[in-house]
Amino acid sequence: MHDMTAQYRSIKDEMDRAALGVLERGIYILGPEVEALESEIAERCGARFGIGCNSGTDAILISLLALGIQPGDEVITTPFTFFATGETISQIGAVPVFVDIDPETFCINPDAVASAVTPRTKAIMPVHLYGQAADMDALSVIAERHGLPIIEDAAQAIGSLYKGRPCGSMGHAAALSFYPTKNLGACGDAGMILTNSEDVREKARLLRAHGSGGSYFHKVLGWNSR
Repeated sequence: MHDMTAQYRSIKDEMDRAALGVLERGIYILGPEVEALESEIAERCGARFGIGCNSGTDAILISLLALGIQPGDEVITTPFTFFATGETISQIGAVPVFVDIDPETFCINPDAVASAVTPRTKAIMPVHLYGQAADMDALSVIAERHGLPIIEDAAQAIGSLYKGRPCGSMGHAAALSFYPTKNLGACGDAGMILTNSEDVREKARLLRAHGSGGSYFHKVLGWNSR
């Protein structure tokens, strides 16, 4: 159903030059191209920092860990999303608490979120879908009332706006996906974490590379998410 070569053909010369440049420089992991993409995507999405990683799934996972979500913690989200949203919450031993969507937007219903908050709730994860943003104003009020971080799953909302504000810029962290069928797709799998927090940025950079802050020096247990 999808011609995955169409995009490549439309920018073939530029793509070939870029790929050849990487091969000639020999910096294949977290090279200057990744740093440039991190800066450009962060700027376009209205965030201070971008942290590139290997997938949108790991972008969610690392965001959860960087914000201190622990086993047994509850994270309120929606089941109307790709499997990875709830999967990553479960992978770290936390509990996904699913609430219903707003039938007008197909995004998480703030009233349902408010009703689901318990003493074990440690984060809210709205999912922006089909270019439609969740009601971030209402969710922010709930989050501030209970002292909860918001992690935006913006995997299918790159470039979308909520009242003039880019999706991915309004939470404590946001996860983007560049899977080929997303609205901004890569030639392969890739993802990015957006944040305005220096603390989240530094933790995410460690977590994506086995907890390493330098060659063979590891501060925490991390992942191979580069």
